[in-house]
Amino acid sequence: MMKIQVYDPALCCSTGACGPNPDEALIVFASDIDWAKQQGITIERYNLAQQPVEFANNPTVKAFLERSGADSLPLVLIDGEIAMAGRYPSRAELASWAKIKIDETSSNGSSSCCGNSNNSQCC
Repeated sequence: MMKIQVYDPALCCSTGACGPNPDEALIVFASDIDWAKQQGITIERYNLAQQPVEFANNPTVKAFLERSGADSLPLVLIDGEIAMAGRYPSRAELASWAKIKIDETSSNGSSSCCGNSNNSQCC
């Protein structure tokens, strides 16, 4: 089975979805990671603020940071190869990489409605 590694920028906690005003993209991505793990996808996530040694010990990540800088994170590797940088993958992309058919009714994607006070069924 494939292994996906996500190298996050410096975040306040392991998911970055904490504090009084968490980033919506990080909330969605945390949910997508949970979904992917339930599908059997192996995902490892590293936070620059909490696990800098993981960044320094991976030659691909180290070279990426030397070339592009920490502002270019997040970095996503699939089986050690760069798959994406600068944004988090969607649930559909995770499913595509793992060759898993996604159930559209459970798809979280970018259609989250948190923060939308007009929809009483959200959050």
